[in-house]
Amino acid sequence: QVQLVESGGGSVQAGGSLRLSCAASGYTYSSYCMGWFRQAPGKEREGVAAIDSDGSTSYADSVKGRFTISKDNAKNTLYLQMNSLKPEDTAMYYCAARRALYCSGGYSWNDYYGMDYWGKGTLVTISS
Repeated sequence: QVQLVESGGGSVQAGGSLRLSCAASGYTYSSYCMGWFRQAPGKEREGVAAIDSDGSTSYADSVKGRFTISKDNAKNTLYLQMNSLKPEDTAMYYCAARRALYCSGGYSWNDYYGMDYWGKGTLVTISS
C-alpha cells in the first residue's frame, strides 16, 4: 500500500524559509516520478516542482530560483526547500507520485491527472 506523508508546513513571514518533507512507503521509491503540488483557497491545484527517477527537475515559473526539490532515496523521502517565501505561496502543499521513471510523457509534469498517489497535504501560510 503506497503511503505519502507530508510534514514541515507552518506559518512564516514573507522572505522566510520552510522545508517540506514527504515520507514515502509501500513502493520502489527510487523508480517513481515525484512531485509537489499546491492548492490555494478557491484555486485549482497546481504543480510546483517535480523530480524524475534520475534526479532531473522541473519547476513552475513562479517558484524558479526560490524553491528546490530534492530526494533521498536511502530515506525514501522527498523534500521541497522553499526560500524567499511570498504571501502568494500560501496554500496546502501536496506530495505526489507517478508510477513512471519520468515525470513527462503522456501527462505534463505539472498535470495532477498524471499523478497516481497523493499525500494528505501540509499547510503553508505566509504573512506579509
